[in-house]
Amino acid sequence: MSRRSRNSRAWRYVWSGIRRDADSRVLVLASESQEWGYESLQYSDSDSEPDYRLVVPPVPSAVPVTGESYCTCDSQAEPSYNPRLRGFHRVKDCHCGEEDQDFDWVWDDSNRSMATLMTCDNRKVNFHTEYSCGTAAIRGSKELADGQHFWEIKMTSPVYGTDMMVGIGTCDVNLDKYRHTFCSLLGKDDDSWGLSYTGLLHHKGDKVNFSSRFGQGSIIGVHLDTWHGTLAFFKNRKCIGVAATALQNKRFYPMVCSTAAKSSMKMIRSCFTPTSLQYLCCARLRQLLPECPDTLSILPLPPGLRHLLHNKLGWVLSLNNGLLGAPEGEEGRVEGLGSDSPPTPPLAGALSSESDDSEGCSSDPEACQRKRCRWT
Repeated sequence: MSRRSRNSRAWRYVWSGIRRDADSRVLVLASESQEWGYESLQYSDSDSEPDYRLVVPPVPSAVPVTGESYCTCDSQAEPSYNPRLRGFHRVKDCHCGEEDQDFDWVWDDSNRSMATLMTCDNRKVNFHTEYSCGTAAIRGSKELADGQHFWEIKMTSPVYGTDMMVGIGTCDVNLDKYRHTFCSLLGKDDDSWGLSYTGLLHHKGDKVNFSSRFGQGSIIGVHLDTWHGTLAFFKNRKCIGVAATALQNKRFYPMVCSTAAKSSMKMIRSCFTPTSLQYLCCARLRQLLPECPDTLSILPLPPGLRHLLHNKLGWVLSLNNGLLGAPEGEEGRVEGLGSDSPPTPPLAGALSSESDDSEGCSSDPEACQRKRCRWT
């Protein structure tokens, strides 16, 4: 048998490659190579070693991002990945930013993907407890209709992979649709909005830069104002900006999703208050005292009223709400409250202002986003 025949026969059974996926950390065999976009082997006509090219498509990194954590305790130190154990070193649970309080809603055990497991009285959701083969999602137990809704999600695990998201969606969102596909589920259609850990805002399949990335220990807040029809996001209790407008007369559910194996998120706050004069007054007080860590701490209020406001509207009086700060030259005006002019849609505003404000946005993207999303 000639050398050429021996080489051709030997390489006929060569596998076209294997792929380690960042989310599932499983191997893909050669029979699946075409599905992942690999090129087939290229053989030479000479007697030399066969010339082949293996083009591997880029995959998300399995290394967790180093996002801005809410606290600086030792448990939020950057974890390291151990390939022999196929997982991250376990870190001590952090309870910074969590308070004993009542919750208006928790995660819904009957409306979730199969690859989810709930703990902590249905407030903590664990995704892909063994390995990941797609995208898992869950929604809250309460439909958010009239009033003011605010909740906070804490990243309690390393954040990595294709996507980990926080957002809202209608009852039409199919939480199990992409259980075998790695994707950014929230914001993939017209029925949902999602903020990715990469800082991208997703809706209708489009995405725009919205904030800096977040990682383990970050607290992501969401404020759904059904009165003004706005959706706003917070990071570590500082306002990022308005993500959506014109949401009046619609009903949503809080939602989160993840593609990362052994990832988890914990709901540490879920509040509801009617859109009343009491709420508008508290929002006005917070706007007048933006630098105060807690507005209630300096107001001369009777103890009973102080306790009542702390329990019902403490989130309004303590958050660094940049949306309520008056623009330059318009002191005393509360943005988003009592404004007769319609707001600028944030997606369109971000795209149209990208070239004009590119220099100022490079140093502080979150401040730039707040500027773009201000009411006009």
